[in-house]
Amino acid sequence: MKAIVNTAYGPPSVMQLKEVEKPAPGDNEILVRIKATAVNAADWRMRKPEPFAVRLFFGLSKPKKTILGGVFSGVVETAGKNVTLFKAGDEVFGSTGMGFGAYAEYKCLPETAALAIKPANISHTEAATIPFGGNTALHFLKQANIKPGQKVLIYGASGAVGTAAVQLAKYFGAEVTGVCSTANKQLVLSLGADKVIDYTKDDFTKNGETYDAIFATAGKVSFSGCINSLTKKGVLMLGNSGFGQIFQGLLASITGGRKIVSGIAIATAVDTVFLKELIEQGQLKPVIDRTYPLEQMAEAHSYVEQGHKKGNVAIRVE
Repeated sequence: MKAIVNTAYGPPSVMQLKEVEKPAPGDNEILVRIKATAVNAADWRMRKPEPFAVRLFFGLSKPKKTILGGVFSGVVETAGKNVTLFKAGDEVFGSTGMGFGAYAEYKCLPETAALAIKPANISHTEAATIPFGGNTALHFLKQANIKPGQKVLIYGASGAVGTAAVQLAKYFGAEVTGVCSTANKQLVLSLGADKVIDYTKDDFTKNGETYDAIFATAGKVSFSGCINSLTKKGVLMLGNSGFGQIFQGLLASITGGRKIVSGIAIATAVDTVFLKELIEQGQLKPVIDRTYPLEQMAEAHSYVEQGHKKGNVAIRVE
């Protein structure tokens, strides 16, 4: 099968299209013929690696995971003899977890992985862009226990996580303020945001407004500014936090009374099914900036790494 392989850390050029052995499913696994995947922050950070701590978990001198790709949409080709949840021919989408491997024509997954039947009203290309931003946004918003009528600010509202977070926060009944650049204002409004703040013109931490929850999907915002913009029992969600911000968050939680949510979002099958249902109801829509063929993975990584994409960058595998 064809796959994008990187046997060394480095720039996008380390990724090469190669022929590799097609995997075979175990008794409790399904073999998915992948139709589409996507390029997300986790992928390019693994490739570089950035931060350096990535090497501690995925290989000091070279990557242990040579095929990246954490999300997919495709068709079940075969199912192991013990599999009961899926069958050959099922169209599925989801996340591969820390196993990665979606930058390929085939991927084996346990039937209990974070996957679900693909929504019938969107394409495989669209479906592949949902799991990363959708599961990440859902994880943090659930941790914050967003309730109807609360004021929620989403910083980085036009990215993969931000576009999902705007829609999910509206679904939960919040009054949503999105923060993005001038070029993305109309996009964020079209997703349901009640207000949009252009960060190139205004600093939300200095406008005197307070919010019940602030979701910082990008790491380019002032921690202290966010804390000061929360209500007394407000929640700060750090969706892209380093060790420094995590420590600050723990300290602020202890001394300031405000709840700080950080860490890594773990995708689950339950949440993926929930996202599927929202898509079918028209409550959640995929946002795609660009689509590349598998052969142009290096170009896709270069574009995503610039940090200016709107929503998601999809990859056509087949």
